[in-house]
Amino acid sequence: MGVNPGQFGELKNELYLRRHCFEFIEETKRLGARESRSSEVNKFNFHGQSSQLQPWRFTLLDSELSLSLHFLSLNQRAHMRVSFSSSLSLCLLYCGPRPRSHFAFVAFLLSDNASLCCFSSSHAFGLGDCCQVLFIKFMESSTDDSDVDTDVSESEMDERESKSYDELKNGKRIVKLSHETFTCPYCTKKRKRDFLYKDLLQHASGVGKSPSNKRSTKEKANHLALLKYLEKDLADAVGPSKPATASNNDPVMDCNHDEKFVWPWRGIVVNIPTRRTDDGRFVGGSGSKFRDELKERGFNPSRVTPLWNYRGHSGCAIVEFNKDWPGLHNAISFERAYEADRHGKKDWLANGTTEKLGVYAWVARADDYNSNNIIGEHLRKIGDLKTISEIIQEEARKQDRLVSNLTSIIELKNKHLTEMEKRCNETSATVDSLMREIEKLLQAYNEEIKKIQLGARDHLKKIFSDHEKLKLKLESQKKEFELRGRELEKREAQNENESKYLAEEIEKYEVRNSSLQLAELEQQKADEDFMKLADDQKKQKEDLHDRIIRLEKQLDAKQALELEIERLRGTLNVMKHMEDAEDVQKAESILKDLSEKERDLEELDDLNQALIVKQRKSNDELQEARKEIINAFKDLPGRSHLRIKRMGELDTKPFHEAMKKIYNEDEADERASELCSLWAEYLKDPDWHPFKVIKVEGKDAPDGKEKEIEILDDEDEKLKGLKKDYGEEVCKAVISALVEINEYNPSGRYITSELWNYQEGKRATLREGVRFLLDKLNRSN
Repeated sequence: MGVNPGQFGELKNELYLRRHCFEFIEETKRLGARESRSSEVNKFNFHGQSSQLQPWRFTLLDSELSLSLHFLSLNQRAHMRVSFSSSLSLCLLYCGPRPRSHFAFVAFLLSDNASLCCFSSSHAFGLGDCCQVLFIKFMESSTDDSDVDTDVSESEMDERESKSYDELKNGKRIVKLSHETFTCPYCTKKRKRDFLYKDLLQHASGVGKSPSNKRSTKEKANHLALLKYLEKDLADAVGPSKPATASNNDPVMDCNHDEKFVWPWRGIVVNIPTRRTDDGRFVGGSGSKFRDELKERGFNPSRVTPLWNYRGHSGCAIVEFNKDWPGLHNAISFERAYEADRHGKKDWLANGTTEKLGVYAWVARADDYNSNNIIGEHLRKIGDLKTISEIIQEEARKQDRLVSNLTSIIELKNKHLTEMEKRCNETSATVDSLMREIEKLLQAYNEEIKKIQLGARDHLKKIFSDHEKLKLKLESQKKEFELRGRELEKREAQNENESKYLAEEIEKYEVRNSSLQLAELEQQKADEDFMKLADDQKKQKEDLHDRIIRLEKQLDAKQALELEIERLRGTLNVMKHMEDAEDVQKAESILKDLSEKERDLEELDDLNQALIVKQRKSNDELQEARKEIINAFKDLPGRSHLRIKRMGELDTKPFHEAMKKIYNEDEADERASELCSLWAEYLKDPDWHPFKVIKVEGKDAPDGKEKEIEILDDEDEKLKGLKKDYGEEVCKAVISALVEINEYNPSGRYITSELWNYQEGKRATLREGVRFLLDKLNRSN
């Protein structure tokens, strides 16, 4: 089974994609193994705010291939971390639809040790036939000093740091640009040079304290000096700012990772105000209202469920948070906010004489889960107890299994793609050879058709010229005889002597009139011969069509015969290398068959050439005859059912009607003319082709076989915009002209003239045109 060039290009792109996916998996494994040994907690900027790294996911899906990379909260138990000491770039570019191949797009850039820019989208995109590129590149961060000194003592490091710090204090290097913006004087090659104070503080800390050997000693010392300068000399200038530590910004880092929480994350709210109704039941505020209040405070709960019992509202509610790390962050912040207001769990459980007022809230843990009250019963129904460490380990196990499966799948796919690439190359070479041969045949065919058309045009010109001469001669003789007849009638009344002479003249006139009638009969005979010529040309056209069909079949037979010859030659070459007597006999038989096939092939070639010559000659004659008839119709006055139609010309009436609805009458004509001119230029544009090719088979196909047909693309943006702005009738006028140009002049895309039957709404045949001209000629006589 062959592979077309489009499939070959898609396979090459898919091979490139899968190879780079495998490289990305291996690099991720290496980074995860190296960074998991480090206990240092890094911080970074996420969407412009200083915060703990929150969990997020990069997912790549393609039929049998899926890749998932998770970044969990950074702590000592994190199973995978990306090195911030190098610059990591990931970019996915793709276009074109293909079923069952979908991508979730994520592009991210780690430009330095302390900042992260993340752009993500959950929309699905197709990996199509046009273009698929996956570019993954890990590149080293550019530094000012190309020398990397790994073996440097602490004293030298301190000396360089002190020297850089003095330069900053003395103003030799500019750090502060304005009241709010700062710059790093040691990272001039970075794309982003303007920082906020806290961002620059994180940047200097990350680069200066980086454990990576890829950072030069001078670069680390410079950034440590910058960090010292920011904390000591610029802290007061920008106001108080908290150090970038995990415990101050993210409450998740301070919680015990071995403590059991209710999973999914849940918060508990008690002492909700209630009131007794007339029927004795208690009612309280709605959960949605309380949820909106929590959202306004920044805790982002997904749902608040009040708890009810047989007495009505229990005064308690369960707050649901998202099942991810941001959800835990919101839950802990929610608990600490109430603890800061002395409305936490300890405050609620504390024994006191004063009445407890207001709402108390905290995060659900093991003791709440195991309690024998309405809260414990509800928690046991909806959740389970898990520690943060267990959740992290479970995610790590899933990741390892996924990476292992992906590796094996990619290896199998690479083998398959290598085989397909080889087959594609072989098929492509065969197709190129056949295409070159077809181009040669088409060139010879076009030259022969041109000769036939020139001959037919000269023949028709001669026929029309003789016909016009004969017509003029008959008309002049008829007028002459009429004049003589009138003169004879006048002389008849003069005298009896002249009557005899008049009778003789009348007799002569009758003889001449009979001659004229004979001439008219000859003219009718010539007309019949002309009609017969048209019928003969029609039959020749039908024969030409049949010859083309036979030629195509013979071309297919020729190609099949060539393939059979190549197969026999290959078999013969194999037999020549075998010494068995039976194989030798088979080889002789194959050689004999090969000779017969080659003779058949030569006969087919001769027959094909003869048919091509006849077909081209007949087609040229028909085309020239049609052109001459069209030229004759251009000079005819009046209107009839057969007239010349300009194919591809826009109907201006719908444009004027549409503009009259928008503008006044004077301005509408001008606007309509401008719009018509604009769309006339669009129709001439060869780059605009709003058609698509579909395959039809069975009853829908013209000959019952599967074929490709071209139809109008209803989703074309220009046509949709025209229909939306100016209505259905204007759009139909443009579509009609577009279809005519695509049918009658797709290569030139300019207006052409055709003989058109307006009564039947179709292109007039050559026979109809000739018959119409002859009828008009007879009526004029």
